[in-house]
Amino acid sequence: MTVTAIRAAVAARAVRAIGLMSGTSHDGISAALIEIDPVEIDPAANPPSRLIAFRSYPYAAGLRARLLRAAGGQGVGTGEISTLNFDLGRAFGRAALDISRRARIPLGRLSFIGSHGHTVFHLPPRTAGRGQTPSTLQLGESAVVAAMTGVAVVSDFRPMDIALGGEGAPLAPLAHVWMFRDRKLGRVIQNIGGIANATYVPPRGSRVIAFDTGPGVMLIDALASKSSLGRLRMDRDGKMAACGTVSARLLADLMRDPYFRRRPPKSTGREQFGADYLAQIEARARRFAIRGDDLIATVTALTARSIADACRKFVSPLGRVDQLVATGGGARNPVLLRMLAKELQEIEVTTANQLGVDGDALEAVAFAILGYRMLRGEPGNIPSVTGARSPAILGKLTLPPR
Repeated sequence: MTVTAIRAAVAARAVRAIGLMSGTSHDGISAALIEIDPVEIDPAANPPSRLIAFRSYPYAAGLRARLLRAAGGQGVGTGEISTLNFDLGRAFGRAALDISRRARIPLGRLSFIGSHGHTVFHLPPRTAGRGQTPSTLQLGESAVVAAMTGVAVVSDFRPMDIALGGEGAPLAPLAHVWMFRDRKLGRVIQNIGGIANATYVPPRGSRVIAFDTGPGVMLIDALASKSSLGRLRMDRDGKMAACGTVSARLLADLMRDPYFRRRPPKSTGREQFGADYLAQIEARARRFAIRGDDLIATVTALTARSIADACRKFVSPLGRVDQLVATGGGARNPVLLRMLAKELQEIEVTTANQLGVDGDALEAVAFAILGYRMLRGEPGNIPSVTGARSPAILGKLTLPPR
C-alpha cells in the first residue's frame, strides 16, 4: 500500500486501526482496536472513536527484566538495546495479530497501526542539565510490526515535540479532550500508570494543560515485589497498603522533592523516580524505622498527595475542577483512590470506567488517534501541554512489504 492509498483510506467514513502502548510500569503491551468516524469528530460532542476490542499482553519475566535493566541504565550496551528493539517489535506484532483475531477483523481491513513503543530513555529540555542534549528513545521496531502484520505502522511520536523544545509528553491529552470534555464540568483526567499524569479538560472553549504529576504505581509495585520476595508484581487492590500505617514524617520529607514544586509543562520517568529514587526512599525509611506495609502505605500516600498537590497548585487556579477521573492501573487500587478522595474533598474522585470509558484502554486508543492525525496531516501535540514552540505532526510512517 502506498502513502497516497493510506491517506485516502483515512479520509473514508469508517477507519479501523490498532493502537499499541507500553508504559513505565513495564507490565506489558496494551492493544486497542478502534473505529474512527471522521463525520463524528467534534471535541465538544461525542467521542470520535469506538472501542471494538482491547487486551493487555503481559511481558514474559525475562523480557520485563531486560527492559527494567535498560531503563535503569544498568550496564546495558548498544547491542542489547538493538536486540531489545527487535524483540519488542515482535512482541508488539504478536499483540496486533492477536487483537485483530479476537475482534474478528482481518488485518487487510485495518488502515494502520499506531504504535507508541516502549520508552527506555526520556530527557526533556527542562530536565536536561548543562551539556546534556534533550532526547527520547522508544523501542519496538516498527519495521518488524509492519512485516509481521502487513499493515502500515505510525510510530515514534515523541521526538518532533522535543525537537520543537517541548517535553515530548504527555501525548494522550488530545484523546482525553475528545472523550471527556463536558460543556459544564471541569475535569482532571488523571492517569495513574508507572508515572502519574494529569490532563485538565475545562468546559468548552478553555485552555487545556497536561503534565506528569510524579510517581504513579511504579514505586508501589517495586516495594510490593521486594516485600513479597518477587511473588507479586503489584499491591493488588491495595491490600498491603491497607495493612500499613502512613508515616506523616516520611511523607512530608518525600514531598519536598523539587519536581513537585516545578511548574508545568513538565514530564518525568524512571530516570527521576526509578531505582535510584527508590533506594533513597528506603534509606530514609530505615532512618525513621519504617518498613514493610507501613512503607508501602506511605509511598501510596505519596502518589495520592503529589497528585492532589498538583491539582491544587497548577490546575485549580486555571478554572473550575468538578471531577478527577482516574485511569490506568492505579484506578484499580481502592486504597489509593480513598487517599485521593480524602486529599481532594472538594472534588468528586471517580474513574473512567464509571463514566463509561475503558480506562485501561485509554492510552492505547490515544496512540491510534495520534496515528490517525499524522496520516491526515494534522497536529498531534498541544503546545500548551508540552511547551513546544508550535503544533506539529507527530510520528513516522513505516510501510509494509508489498
